[in-house]
Parts: sequence; C-alpha cells; structure tokens
Amino acid sequence: MKCTIRPMREAEVALAIEWAANEGWNPGLHDAACFHAADPGGFLLAECGDEPVGCISAVSYAGRFGFIGLYIVRPEWRGRGIGLRLWTAGMRRLKDHVVGLDGVPAQQDNYRRSGFALAWNNARFAGPAGRAAQAPTPSIVPLAGVPFESLCADDRRVFPAPRDAFLRCWTAMPDATGRAWVADGAVAGWGLIRRCREGHKIGPLVADTPEIASALYAALCAQVPAGDTVYLDVPLPNAAAAALTQALGLQCVFETARMYAGPAPACELQRVYGITSFELG
Repeated sequence: MKCTIRPMREAEVALAIEWAANEGWNPGLHDAACFHAADPGGFLLAECGDEPVGCISAVSYAGRFGFIGLYIVRPEWRGRGIGLRLWTAGMRRLKDHVVGLDGVPAQQDNYRRSGFALAWNNARFAGPAGRAAQAPTPSIVPLAGVPFESLCADDRRVFPAPRDAFLRCWTAMPDATGRAWVADGAVAGWGLIRRCREGHKIGPLVADTPEIASALYAALCAQVPAGDTVYLDVPLPNAAAAALTQALGLQCVFETARMYAGPAPACELQRVYGITSFELG
C-alpha cells in the first residue's frame, strides 16, 4: 500500500494529541490549537491509502530553532519503515536549524546516530495539589494582567527563539489559569496550570528565585481541586527545582533526555522550574 507524508490540517492536530494520550503522555485538553499556532506547517501526517498511521511535529521557531515531538506510529503499523520516513521528513523540514527534542532515555543512542547530543535530563514529578497550600501574596497577580510584551521578553530568557503566537494561545486557553510574580513593575516569575487527560500540568514555571517558584506553584495549585494530581516537568540540572519537588513530596513518574542537533542554545536554565511542554520545548 502506498504511504505518503503531508502537513496536517489544523483540525488534524487533535489526532496527534489523541495518539499521544494513547501512549500515556497525558496531553492537555486544549493543547492542539496552541501547538498548531506555534507553526501551522510543523505537523506532519503519514497516511497509507486514506488511513492516518503516524505523525511527527517539526516545529520551526523564527526559522532558526526547531523542536521535534509527537513522533508516533500507530502500534499496528510499526515495523514497516513509516517511522523512519516521518523522521526524515521532519528533519528535512528543519534543515539549517538547531533542533531540540525531549526523548525517552532508552532512545538516546538512536538520536545520537542522527546527530543529537545529550544536553540534560528532565523528570516529570507528580503529587496532590493540596500539598502546596500556602498563604497568598500581593506580588502574585493574574497572568492576564501582565503586558504580553513583558511576558514574551521574559520567555526569551528561557527559550531560544520568539514564540509569540504560541504564547498568545497558550496563556488564553480554556481550562487553564496563569499567575505571575510582579515586583516593581517587572516580571520575576510566572506559570500556568492546565487541565490534562489526567489531573493538571504546570508548565511553564519560571522564577528568579526558589521562593518565588514555590509561591507560584502554590498559587497555581490553589486553582484546582484539592487532592487533584498535579504534574511538573523539571530540568534536573536546576538543583533548586529538584529541591522544590522534594520539599513538596512529589514523586518522579517519567523521565526524558533533552538533546540537541547543533550547538545547545543559551538558556537561563536556573530559572526554569517547569518546562512548558515535552512536545514543543
């Protein structure tokens, strides 16, 4: 049967999210629209005949930084070379980019053979929202009250390229709440919690200090039912972030390896307490 690869239509990105859920990746309920907004041409679909059989995201930011994710072939179609064809098409789309990905550690050797090198390890932590109870502080304000330009400028400190279209959608998605720490008119930290297939995820969570990160985590958890499971994806080189998970009694449930093809981009990783998304970086 002839198989082809083409860009996904906007409505079809939801199919990739559904396949991700089937893999146990627990995507957000409204991730699809924001993922598409990041790069409308960056999601590829493999079809055999008229049947969708696999996908990959190869999202380009500003034409210089790319991120690979949502690399999935339906189980019954594996072992037929479809995954390799998707990978080749995705990497071709990101030619001349520095490319990042968050892959399972067991696949590191395969990614190395494609030119990727390990930059750091991440871990997904989980725990009940009620453990983060903390008194409110007047420095914490709704994210919607922060000028969007200020938010984008702060994001550039922790992400290697502008992603304004993505952030505009991400911070306004349904079933999500954002909070920021503002001191003397400047953003010193911010985060967002969103409803997922199971529980809620916080991502991103960025802060100038561990104290601000802890306060924002508590403020975000206060927006969901007590006892609901909250997930946080932490870059392990940030020792303060790892210490926060220990203080909160969170448990590691999943690990990934951040890898890059090309020079690892500059990033204030010490400010990153929660990664926005393993799929888009």
